[in-house]
Amino acid sequence: MLENESELRIRYNDNSRGVYFIGTTPPKSDTPIEQVEDIATKLLDRVSDIDFDGLIIYDIQDEDSRTNVPRPFPFKSTHDPRLYSSLLNKKSKRPVITYKSVVQSDAAAFNTWADEAWQKFGVRDVVLVGSPSKNNEISLPLGEAYQTLVQNQNNFFIGGITIAERHAKKGNEHQRLIEKHQQGCNFFISQAIYDPQATIDMLTRYAIECQQQGLKPQRIILTFSPCGSKKTLEFIDWLGVRVPEATSLRILNAEKPLYESIRICCNSLQQILDALVPYDLPLGLNIESLTNRKEEIDGSILLYKLLRSTMDKYLARKELDNLIKS
Repeated sequence: MLENESELRIRYNDNSRGVYFIGTTPPKSDTPIEQVEDIATKLLDRVSDIDFDGLIIYDIQDEDSRTNVPRPFPFKSTHDPRLYSSLLNKKSKRPVITYKSVVQSDAAAFNTWADEAWQKFGVRDVVLVGSPSKNNEISLPLGEAYQTLVQNQNNFFIGGITIAERHAKKGNEHQRLIEKHQQGCNFFISQAIYDPQATIDMLTRYAIECQQQGLKPQRIILTFSPCGSKKTLEFIDWLGVRVPEATSLRILNAEKPLYESIRICCNSLQQILDALVPYDLPLGLNIESLTNRKEEIDGSILLYKLLRSTMDKYLARKELDNLIKS
């Protein structure tokens, strides 16, 4: 589906509707290429009965520099995210957002990556990710990577990530969102949410800051991931996602931890939406499974259906409120 414009750019400009994604990772690099195509087909078969706008493909990095805690699941490299994005785009006929870690690039190498992404793989929508640790040697700072992509000959639709836990520590994530927009970002995807209050604090500050500066807020895509086991919960924690102690205990002591985590995610989204009613903040959803366990993959599809229903009701209520005001 090699088009010259991002489909998402048009959809994102319609604040009256949400945008809805399925997040996934490319198959491991030792997977034969013909099996990669089969895996893409199976994924799309699994989500064939749900209405989604597109897919998000992550660029998996080791991230051992970010923490001294051992990785719960051993790191294994994956196939090129651009390749998997291209396969899913052609098979689904839907937009695919491709993550790119810029840690190991310099400007010239990154430009080459971008040209190949556009011309060879049909990538139109990109989220850039910086270094997981300040201790790493960085050849291409994230700000320079945005600048490089903005100046690239191809018209990419550029996004960034946002981390509520960072706001809880430093109190400035809302300012980072504004700075990233000024650098070229037109949307943001959150880290997985298990602490709704941290997300509420960050988004409220962002909405108010945009109001005060007369800025149009950019779309924020909220990510949710089900959790069906102690090992998955350890992985969520290792990724830097804050899970309050009570939430962790509630999941681990439940008769069916997976469905308890789904209930928690549903409650979290409702809390976030209730808090954001006063603000005109465009939103979206990204539902991912952090493991390849069938139970958790199926759980992520159920979670998608539930959260999409909640978001659709919220947007319909906002639309009614706007009609009444006008």
